Amino acid sequence: MSSVVRGARARARIEVTAAIKEEARRQLASEGAAKLSLRAVARELGMVSSALYRYFPSRDDLLTALIIDAYDSLGEAAEAAHAAGDADAAPVERWVTVGEAVRGWALAHPQEYALIYGSPVPGYSAPQTTVPAAARVGLLLIGIVRDAHRSHALEVPLLTDELVPEAVRLAADLAPDLPPGAVAALVAAWAQLYGLVGFELFGQFNRVVEEREPFFRHAVTRLAQGVGLR
Repeated sequence: MSSVVRGARARARIEVTAAIKEEARRQLASEGAAKLSLRAVARELGMVSSALYRYFPSRDDLLTALIIDAYDSLGEAAEAAHAAGDADAAPVERWVTVGEAVRGWALAHPQEYALIYGSPVPGYSAPQTTVPAAARVGLLLIGIVRDAHRSHALEVPLLTDELVPEAVRLAADLAPDLPPGAVAALVAAWAQLYGLVGFELFGQFNRVVEEREPFFRHAVTRLAQGVGLR
């Protein structure tokens, strides 16, 4: 087989894969992840189901691809915002920049955010292949805390005695070069960041918080300070 034919087939596969994902995202928006169906996707694309299975053998394989894409898109948005910021900005401001990028991406991609941080899809368990993409924002936040620690701009939060063993374990797993108190606070702040975004996106702030942007910035700044960033 010539390289020209192989290249054409590779391009065709990329195009079909993209079309399948795009139709699946449309179905996510209209029906929700729990009702995603390979047969329905194939029907809308004018494909027979057996042809679609050559690209995604199961619904779970398609969901996994969509989840990885969503995590990567979110990670890219956060990384781009951080890279575009002032390199000499204070750690708190860098943290807030990342938080605002996460919020902006979520508001622009509500269905994809719901897929990765909304209700679990019944019968689906995300494989380990989703972890590298899912970790991108977390690693960016760890990097900000690490830089602050190295420049003596981190006030390590205190730990209760009962939390010390878990904090030590978290630090060993996630950031061995950081104090356990900082890592435990960072994990809590990471979870609270997504909680803030989810409350806004899924309506829990309706008739409660009206000025969402300044409220979010204030809250994320407090999270940064809780981690020990100065």
